Amino acid sequence: MKFIAKHKLWSEEQKAAAEDVLKRIEAEGIEIIRLAWADQYGLVRSKGLSVDALRSAFASGSECTVAPFLVDTGASFFQNPFGKNIFTGTDLDGVANMVTVPDPTTFKILPWAEKTGWLLSDLYLRDGRPFPLCPRNFLRAAVAKLADAGYTLNAGLEVEFYLTRIVDPSLEPGTLGGIGVQSTPPVVRVIGKGYSLLLESQFDEADGILSEIRRNLLKLGLPLRSVENEFAPSQYEITFDVMSGIEFADTMILFRNAVKQIARRHGYLASFMCWPGIPDLFPSGWHLHQSLADKAKGENLFIPEEGQAISEIGKAWAGGILAHAKAASSFTTPTINGYRRRRPNSLAPDRLSWAVDNRAAMLRVITNPGDSASRIENRVGEPAANPYLYLASQIHAGLDGISRKLDPGAMQENPYSADVEVLPTNLSAALDAFEQSQLYKEAFGEIFAEYWLALRRHEWGRFAAAEDETETYSHGVTAWEHREYFELL
Repeated sequence: MKFIAKHKLWSEEQKAAAEDVLKRIEAEGIEIIRLAWADQYGLVRSKGLSVDALRSAFASGSECTVAPFLVDTGASFFQNPFGKNIFTGTDLDGVANMVTVPDPTTFKILPWAEKTGWLLSDLYLRDGRPFPLCPRNFLRAAVAKLADAGYTLNAGLEVEFYLTRIVDPSLEPGTLGGIGVQSTPPVVRVIGKGYSLLLESQFDEADGILSEIRRNLLKLGLPLRSVENEFAPSQYEITFDVMSGIEFADTMILFRNAVKQIARRHGYLASFMCWPGIPDLFPSGWHLHQSLADKAKGENLFIPEEGQAISEIGKAWAGGILAHAKAASSFTTPTINGYRRRRPNSLAPDRLSWAVDNRAAMLRVITNPGDSASRIENRVGEPAANPYLYLASQIHAGLDGISRKLDPGAMQENPYSADVEVLPTNLSAALDAFEQSQLYKEAFGEIFAEYWLALRRHEWGRFAAAEDETETYSHGVTAWEHREYFELL
């Protein structure tokens, strides 16, 4: 038997979808299919397969090196892959291969790339066991746990990012980077003045590139809801309709990838870095709207009764999110740069607060009796977060809140001056909080927990050692951060 059938890795839905994909490929004249997967950072890695190679992958998967999981954001090995490391004696030792198994239900035709298809895949070890570092597997497990409890999670994407025009792509010798040194980012210019929140004339100035992005997102079939001019120069926000489970994270992965590729083809750089090292800019956020529904009836379980701010189950969910927010911080805000956003009076949360319709709070409660759109908005995330890990961390925390009936305490009238715990102020502190979390060690497994701590602490160590790049740009952002994240994320 072939790999997929032998290990029973496809559902009946996926088997049927595979047949439909091959028919569509033939009908549309597709010549290459990017077999993609999300790495530990939520970045998309892929191989371009011919149609015949895809047919083979639909039976046997496609082998791929685990090497991308062994490096940090600067392509620096966080441990010697051929020496003694946390993978010694395991299936990951020696930079071994894993197997990428296509998920045919995710097939798309990329409208900006000639005769090109795209598929997400799941990652497995060569003996058929799930790859222990695969982010998509973690979210799938969390969604299954949620379903076992009788719930589904509906979530909405609200993502801010920057669009700048490339002046110089920085491709000269000496600028191309190396192991542990990110390449020099392109020289760019903003494409609009600020601060001009929702000002239509400024929005119209960027209509050329925004229209290209909009058209392609719609051709991909993504549930686009709005496009708007955000607070700072060249800062924009795109939102999508409510989705559930893995579809939510898959959409975020495809969306970020699409925006970056479309922009680059037209001479622009799209960046989901939280706070670029460019003067006069403002940090970007990723606001995660979430509500629970009854799995059987589909009813929103956060809808409050008269006199309530939120339902009792919604209150317990919020209690869980707040109780584990410090430990989840390296998932919601995984980069060193993202913590610069956490400051008072910045439209971003700096502490474990919740309030009704208040954008200073970490959890903004948006509810009304009888309103089927009642929800909680978590405002702590940065746009570069891995959506699989971010959403999985929310599910595990929320479920813990429900099972233990956690009380989030009184709502805060002024979140920035509330006498409550402060969120971690840097990545190192966030990792310390994660290390103390029994909930997340059990949810993600000891192997991943050890891996995540070692990987991210290596990144922190490189940042701390970069004494020659401590020159700061706007609001304390260093040259190291801009080089490390601006083009990559």
